[in-house]
Amino acid sequence: MGRAGRPGTGDEYESTGGRRRVGDPEAASRPRRRWFSAAYKRRVLEETDQLQGPGEIGSYLRREGLYSSALCRWRAQRDRGLLDVLAPRRRGPKASSHSAERARIAELERESENLRARLRQAEQIIEV
Repeated sequence: MGRAGRPGTGDEYESTGGRRRVGDPEAASRPRRRWFSAAYKRRVLEETDQLQGPGEIGSYLRREGLYSSALCRWRAQRDRGLLDVLAPRRRGPKASSHSAERARIAELERESENLRARLRQAEQIIEV
């Protein structure tokens, strides 16, 4: 054993009264959500589909660090034909694929309305 409170000895936990110190490398600041690429998901599905012996799938999931619920969810998505769902989705508002076209259409509509107004004004002047 080392001196109480010396970093790296494991005694710093006891010397602080059972509380972790700020900046302790063993204390996670915030857990991060795991995400898996579509290629990884497909590979896992292909490999688990080939397993047939009792306990082989459970052993595979433990080796990969996965839960059976993720495997069930990925299988259901694949079976429904939603292969694109296997790719991670971006969160937040969806970007419009036609935003440049819509901006151009709005600009042309404003220009058209301005030209119509000028035409009405010119017609009124000619009538007088």
